[in-house]
Amino acid sequence: MSEGYDAIIVGSGPNGLAAAVTLARSGLSVAVYERADTLGGAASTAELTLPGFRHDVGSAVHPLAFESWFFREFALERRVPFVRPEVSYAHPLDGGRAGLAFRDLARAAEGLGVDGPAYERLMRPLVDHLRGVADFTGNALLRVPGDPLAAFFFGIRSLEQGGPWWNQRFRDEVVPALITGVSAHTILHQPSIAAGGAGLVLATYGHGRGWPIPVGGSQAIADAMISDVRAHGGVFHTGTEVTSLDELPPARAVLLDVTPRALVRLAGCRMPSGYRRKLERFRYGGGVAKVDFALSEPVPWTNADVARAGTVHIGGTRAEVAAAENAVARGELPDAPYVLAAQPTLFDPTRAPAGKHVLWAYTHVPPGSPADREEAVVRQVERFAPGFRDTILASTSRTAVDIAAWNPNFPGGDISAGAPSLPQLLGRPVYSPDPWRTPMDGVYLCSSSTSPGPGVHGLAGWQAALSALRHEFGTRLRPDLAPREESLRDIDPGAASRRDATP
Repeated sequence: MSEGYDAIIVGSGPNGLAAAVTLARSGLSVAVYERADTLGGAASTAELTLPGFRHDVGSAVHPLAFESWFFREFALERRVPFVRPEVSYAHPLDGGRAGLAFRDLARAAEGLGVDGPAYERLMRPLVDHLRGVADFTGNALLRVPGDPLAAFFFGIRSLEQGGPWWNQRFRDEVVPALITGVSAHTILHQPSIAAGGAGLVLATYGHGRGWPIPVGGSQAIADAMISDVRAHGGVFHTGTEVTSLDELPPARAVLLDVTPRALVRLAGCRMPSGYRRKLERFRYGGGVAKVDFALSEPVPWTNADVARAGTVHIGGTRAEVAAAENAVARGELPDAPYVLAAQPTLFDPTRAPAGKHVLWAYTHVPPGSPADREEAVVRQVERFAPGFRDTILASTSRTAVDIAAWNPNFPGGDISAGAPSLPQLLGRPVYSPDPWRTPMDGVYLCSSSTSPGPGVHGLAGWQAALSALRHEFGTRLRPDLAPREESLRDIDPGAASRRDATP
């Protein structure tokens, strides 16, 4: 590692790649170092069960793909083919009932029974201010919002759905369950303001632009960024683990797609003691256990309309989901867990052999749990889809320990790279209008452990890169990230991540 660069990025997850795109587009020499042999981090796709069955290793469905400020400027929709199910997500209940979150909010409300009008009143101001909600929640929350009205509507509704009065607006079970199923993505205590707010943001995207699924798998998103970096002179070093900042070649800026815990180790004595203490106070959240299934046929949901959804939240009523999530928060394994599932082959048949399907599923567990939750997941799916077990051709199960070993940015299996609690959303990882910049000269943190938090959106990497451009390279100009026409041609899915380029 002797050759110097203008900028070095450590980690090739979506945020590291977003930083690399931004800096390479600024005309800088850029190198990305990745410990794994492949690129993409949590946005990767592989054959995990049987030949020809392609599973998303990390993220599968991407609510933020169309409204992330970075992806808008990068024109992701023009680079990657997506499918958008007409139902963004569904929540089955016992007895064959289900809540369906159609992209069209009015249509969703029509199908939600007695609470449909109340649900539309809850969501309409947020959907009508979608761009304002996206930009407010996609930045450091200590900044002044560009759309104060969107921030107001979002704040009031987050308080409502995050407090003990969260059921006051509703009379039936379906809508509360539908909302809690989305809020439970956070792996937080239910109800809580942070969980309620996150659920409302995801629901807003679901009714505004939908929850898109990339054709061929999430690797397509990573590959689009990898190709763009290479097209602008960037290089990648795979299979190269960085254990200290001192191992890196000279660079004016170093951007780290790692957790605060890893940054402390990498920086060693370079890090000021006060900043170290702040990072050591950063808290990590609950973990996940994941199961991937190869299926002989689609999941046989009791309510056939559930199959119209790209994502299914499984766990029963609001009270049942809350009980399961609060058990995890206490360090327990619930008997009837909340399960988040996606069956992309219903909308993208390229993922499996003809007539066959894949099912992606995970459930929440205490951090660092070694428990294999495959049987618990199968039982919970069977509850709402009798006969599901008979469709399973093969499966691969990973514990929270396995997930942490696969990706060090998920300590203890924490796919949020830090608990997305309210204090850690306001100050992530520290309280600052520029939380990506560290007090060490030229060193920036650009992972999901920084604002705006978890998700495949590239915003942390983009914001960290813009901060580096301001402070290290003296420019406040944002580079043009729009694609060249020749870069829009189809590429072999996975080809960009498989190439192991060297300088």
